[in-house]
Amino acid sequence: MAEPVRKGLLNVAGRVRLYCPYGEVVPGMAYLVRRLLENTANESFLRQSFAEGTELDLLLEAPEASLERELAAQSARVAERSAGAQSLPPFVNESLIDFSFPANRAAFPQAIAKVRASAGREIPLFIGGKDVFTPESLPSVNPARPEEIIAKVCQAGKAEVDAAIGAARSVLTLWRRSPATERAAVLRRAADIARRRIFELSALQTLEVGKQWDQAYHDVAEGIDFLEYYAREMLRLAAPRRMGRAPGEVNRLFYQPKGVAAVISPWNFPFAIAIGMAGAAMVTGNTVVFKPASIASTIGYSLAEIFREAGLPHGVFNYCPGRSAVMGDHLIEHPDISLICFTGSMEVGLHIIEKAGRTGSDQTQVKRVIAEMGGKNAIIIDDDADLDEAVLQTLYSSFGFQGQKCSACSRVVVLDSIYKQFTERLVRAASSIRIGPAEDPANYMGPLADPSLAPNVLKYIALAEQEGHVLLKRADYPIEGAYVPLTIVEGITPEHRLAQEEVFGPVLAVMRAKDFDDALHLANSTRFALTGSVFSRSPAHLTKAEEEFNVGNLYLNKGSTGALVERQPFGGYKMSGVGSKTGGPDYLLQFMDPRCVTENTIRRGFTPIADDDDWF
Repeated sequence: MAEPVRKGLLNVAGRVRLYCPYGEVVPGMAYLVRRLLENTANESFLRQSFAEGTELDLLLEAPEASLERELAAQSARVAERSAGAQSLPPFVNESLIDFSFPANRAAFPQAIAKVRASAGREIPLFIGGKDVFTPESLPSVNPARPEEIIAKVCQAGKAEVDAAIGAARSVLTLWRRSPATERAAVLRRAADIARRRIFELSALQTLEVGKQWDQAYHDVAEGIDFLEYYAREMLRLAAPRRMGRAPGEVNRLFYQPKGVAAVISPWNFPFAIAIGMAGAAMVTGNTVVFKPASIASTIGYSLAEIFREAGLPHGVFNYCPGRSAVMGDHLIEHPDISLICFTGSMEVGLHIIEKAGRTGSDQTQVKRVIAEMGGKNAIIIDDDADLDEAVLQTLYSSFGFQGQKCSACSRVVVLDSIYKQFTERLVRAASSIRIGPAEDPANYMGPLADPSLAPNVLKYIALAEQEGHVLLKRADYPIEGAYVPLTIVEGITPEHRLAQEEVFGPVLAVMRAKDFDDALHLANSTRFALTGSVFSRSPAHLTKAEEEFNVGNLYLNKGSTGALVERQPFGGYKMSGVGSKTGGPDYLLQFMDPRCVTENTIRRGFTPIADDDDWF
């Protein structure tokens, strides 16, 4: 390789040493293939310089300069679009945390200590801009140390729900008539506040629901992304659009909010999903009654703190934690609730859809339900996959945050020819990770988010032992805390419950496929369609997966988790949810009703010429 360079060096130095692979054919070929893949990759320096002729100055410029150049290009493109978004810089995802920086490593223990200093405080409801304390409260605990109470959270009953809906209704007209620029500005101020408090908000997740440092940080970063992205999207959608070009009339299409929204958030992404749903509802002009997941209610209260500091008018956002059995149905069925935005399990989602579908005589509109529900996500391992990458990505997708993500991999479908090689490596990798409290960054996996979740996961582990052959069952975890065994089981087929039912814990079923078509059949053999992943070097197989793998988010040569706002709008179909994808260009439309106004412009006997610049 590079013979001209070699000859030039020889002329200058008089001596050149060459090296090449030596030994058995198969390892040598593997080395050659790896070099070919590296040198021909899209981002390879060699490819960009020799094959694509990219200027050397561009190849050698600092990453910051490259980013600035790309942002400038984006800004130019955005400036050509609708006038509403011209005042904001292009959307850029919040940076992921880099723990190679000492300041980041030091900030987390300090933030954890700060959160612990306020442990045991009483958290009130927040209704109509005021803190409301109730006689009943529930403790929120550290799942790694259940005796440690993070906070005592006041509980809402039906009376408090009615008060919150009343407060939301009282300001609805004022809020919906406020300019979209003002509503977007509130979200952007909230994003700045969350950005300032990011380590504290992350540490709270580590202690309240057992999220590892990086995953907690990235959850808050995603929440910031939602706020920034939806603010820009609202400005894009705010300007009326002219429809048609018929002479003698002007048709204006625009959107208005639906009304009072019930936002019901999950505990697995307790900040990002919560603030994303609430922010989307409010920036579109709706007012909100927010019910957080019980075990993440302290994190939920941080939304009230952030929006209050951001200057949101009183009553637009109302924080109303409480037991679902006590106040959940009352909130859903209330005639003044126009919109329900939910993320959680399929069972609860279907219950909400059923309840919301019963229209009472005192309702003035049909309730809209936006529901992101569960998944039974699969990763397919093709026979030519890069196993170094596939094993690590499957491990992270399956056991990151203890397998408690709706996007987590719970089935890995492996082609027969590499089945033994892959499963052996996967089991060895899963055997090597550390298990313990999430506040210790050395631990790869921690406890479940709450002790109440353990019995259900243990039930499925027992089922795994009945339906298949257990390859690994880790029992080396702390005695104290909501820990369950990391479990990998093989011999699972579509007829087994373990292949069909969502577990929401660190339980992975391995399924064996005859060929790639069989692997797709196995991957598609559930009621869910949320996320999926394929590891393959075959362009034909990747194209086939893109066409036939029935999931809302498909990842090629990447794990099944980690969607980013705007880059990978997230959401599924079938039993995985109903509604448009979060973090995407269609999401805000669900929170509004479209209207069209037609004006007869020849009523005075002439047809004016409209200036298109007034519309686009």
